[in-house]
Amino acid sequence: MAGRRHEGTFTVSIDPSSIPSFGGQDPEQTGPTGSVVIPDQELVKQLLDQMELKYLVDEEGDLAAPWEEFRTYFMFRGEGEQAVFAVRTFYERAYSVDDKPQLHEVIDDWNRRTLWPKVYTHTHDDGSVRLIGEAQTIIGLGVSLEHFVSSTVSWVRASIEFDQWVGETLGLEKDAEGDDGEGDAGETES
Repeated sequence: MAGRRHEGTFTVSIDPSSIPSFGGQDPEQTGPTGSVVIPDQELVKQLLDQMELKYLVDEEGDLAAPWEEFRTYFMFRGEGEQAVFAVRTFYERAYSVDDKPQLHEVIDDWNRRTLWPKVYTHTHDDGSVRLIGEAQTIIGLGVSLEHFVSSTVSWVRASIEFDQWVGETLGLEKDAEGDDGEGDAGETES
């Protein structure tokens, strides 16, 4: 599992000035709020290291931070002025097609009340339905380093919060606790 969780919360504290040596940027290029960078995968790796998150590079070359309940990908798409950075989370919990109307109601509520991640359903060929969350920004002309760092941290935190929220909203957290069995009551995982 990536990240540090304590009693159902995920805390990330990051000071952008403490992140070392970002490659691929022109140190002379600055804006009114500080350094302007064109983010790349190395920058995201350094940020994930600072956040103490485990990550891997998948077969398509995207960074992924795996948790037990979901995987979060950090993807760069497009080129030049059209380049986009996306944080996309694939939630592992499978639902049936019959659950889709209730899922739509729940994620519509989330999408109305929050800025990110925007969540949608995906129906697989086997008929299982999974949730996907996504946030993205255009980076082709450069972005403030501080904005990029705070957005990425916020998107990761919100992806984790969504997983907890949807479990609580659908009553799945109680079901999972009840399925553990009575003999496990005093045991904790380390």
